[in-house]
Order: sequence, then C-alpha cells, then structure tokens
Amino acid sequence: MADQTTSADIRTTRGAPAGEPKPDAAVVRDALGVGVAVGLSGFAFGVTSAGAGLTVAQTCALSLLVFTGASQFALVGALAAGGNPLTAAAGAFFLGVRNTFYGLRLSQLLALPGLVRPFAAQGVIDETAAVALAQPTRRSARIGFTVTAVTLYVLWNLTTLLGALGAEALGDTNAWGLDAAGPAVFLALLAPMLRSTTERTVAGVAVVVMLGLLPVLPGGAPVLVAALAAPLVLFFKGRTERRDNSDSAEGKGAAQ
Repeated sequence: MADQTTSADIRTTRGAPAGEPKPDAAVVRDALGVGVAVGLSGFAFGVTSAGAGLTVAQTCALSLLVFTGASQFALVGALAAGGNPLTAAAGAFFLGVRNTFYGLRLSQLLALPGLVRPFAAQGVIDETAAVALAQPTRRSARIGFTVTAVTLYVLWNLTTLLGALGAEALGDTNAWGLDAAGPAVFLALLAPMLRSTTERTVAGVAVVVMLGLLPVLPGGAPVLVAALAAPLVLFFKGRTERRDNSDSAEGKGAAQ
C-alpha cells in the first residue's frame, strides 16, 4: 500500500501544528497587539510593588528576573498584606509552576536549537504560549512566540520602572486607590482564560475559600490554601459523572 502521509501529518507527529500557512505580517500584528496590551500592565505592577514597600531596584529586579506577571502580583500582594516573605514567595512559586507545563508543550512545538532554549525559557508565560499555540505552522508559531516575548519583556520592564518611580513621587499609593490596580489587572488577565464550566467553578470556589480565610490566616497563606479548590472540584465532578454513567447503565439494563 502506498504511503499517503502528508506534510501536515508530518508536522503534527513532530509536535508542530498543522494547517494553512499564515502571512508573517498577520502573525507579527497579532503578537504585537498582545505584547503591547499586556506589557502596559507593568505600570500597575510597579505601582503595586512600590506601595508594598519594595524599592525601585527590587521591583525592577522582579520584572527582569521573574517575568511572570501573576506570580509577581501574588508576591507583592502578600507582602502588602503583611505576609511572611517565605509564604509570599511560596505562593508566587506555585502560581508560576504552570509555566513549566507550557514549556514542555512549546519545546515540541517550536523545536528551537539547544543554545537558544535557555533564553526562550525566560519568555515562556501565558501570553507567549497562547499566541504560539494559536498558530497553524511551526514557522508562524516561532514568529508569534518571539515577537510576543520580546515586545512584552521590553514593555513590561519599562512600565514597571515608570510605575515604581511614579509611586515614589505620589507617596502613599493607598490614598490614591492604586493598591487595587494589581488585583484588577490580574483578574482582567485571568477572566478570558476561564472557558469551561469546570474552570469557572474552580475559580469561584478558590475565591470563596480565600476570602473566608483572609481574617484567619496570615497574608499569603489564603492563596496557597485556595489552590485546594481544583482537586476538590474535580473530585466532586468525577463523582457526579460516575453516578450519571451508573444511572445511565442501569436505565439501559432495565429497558432491555
């Protein structure tokens, strides 16, 4: 029998997406849009971090070295609430673990040379993964990932510096209500990612658990405990599905 494997099949088996090529200009335009839109949020982080008591140098170091917005907001948010630095760092760490899973998928998708991978790893975050995974070919995935990562990294760090300097000039950021900027930006980034009913349920339960524990636990700890919402929701979902399948099987048996 003749081999009917197509080039699209080969791309799929090697980890690259299969689909019609997309013009490079369109990929760059989309990547720039995401990079600019999210990169400007670094201003909110700079303000929030300075309001939490971190210096301009410490704030900029977080954006330069950590570069994962949600984890950065979680860290400074816990510190601002008076949390222990170790607890705050632990919460930020566990929130950033998701980037490891992005990296596993992107390593197959992009298939970058070994010397480039350590530098590319710094740019593996929610937005770069989303842009790369949305592309139909490996070439467009590489372009989308690179443009998004570079644009976002440069803008995020620049606006972080401006936000931290602006916060110092303003003085008490709480008096301006800027302490709410960080959580607001984080929610704005998170909300579009909650597509399924299960994801929305996990997020809702996590919020309820965290709010309930805020008066009881030290700052930073409620975020860690709220992570238990995921296995809890999945456990009850599994039980419900098994019960429904059992009822369905019994109904078919009775009908026969």
